[in-house]
Amino acid sequence: MTFKHGTKPVIGLIGAIGAGKSTAAKCFALRSGHVIDADALGHDALRQPEIVAALVKLWGEGIRREDGTLDRREIGRIVFADRAQRNALEATVFPYIGERTHAEIASAQANPGVAFVILDAPVLLEAGWGDVVDSLVYVDASREARLARLAARSGWDEAELTRRETAQWPAAEKKARAVAVVVNDAGLAELQEEVDRVLTQVTRGAV
Repeated sequence: MTFKHGTKPVIGLIGAIGAGKSTAAKCFALRSGHVIDADALGHDALRQPEIVAALVKLWGEGIRREDGTLDRREIGRIVFADRAQRNALEATVFPYIGERTHAEIASAQANPGVAFVILDAPVLLEAGWGDVVDSLVYVDASREARLARLAARSGWDEAELTRRETAQWPAAEKKARAVAVVVNDAGLAELQEEVDRVLTQVTRGAV
């Protein structure tokens, strides 16, 4: 079977904030999947001199730390308070992330040890990358479970979660575009079972 980028499917991993997409991605990786972490590419983008210069031009030297690197927390404060500023950030970093993503997909297609590609990109649809993947899988968990994880990981409260969620597409709209849902409300073993079930569906075209 031939997919958009070759003989291996590219599966977009999206989902609710705090649902455990990165953990699910690791479960896919255990089945010979190559994971592309869009968040990591985004962090790398913020270290590129030309991107740093562009953002400092937009928002001033106040977004730099003492060591000259960008203060991601300060940038987050700016962009999540103003849609126009978020658009400006995305216009600056998304081209770099997209270029790196396509390069990694091509490399994975040529690697005989890779069975499929996972694009772990929380804002995949918002970034307009829906056409890059062959199918979408949505990772979900209860709001209670997500809040507990986010509080432990990042110190977020419910207000912060709500603020972040309003910056993304509604969950119902994302789920409607996904071919399958992975539920991450139990333990790691149960999550792996969910991933295996979905992977069988997606790679065999059973959905």
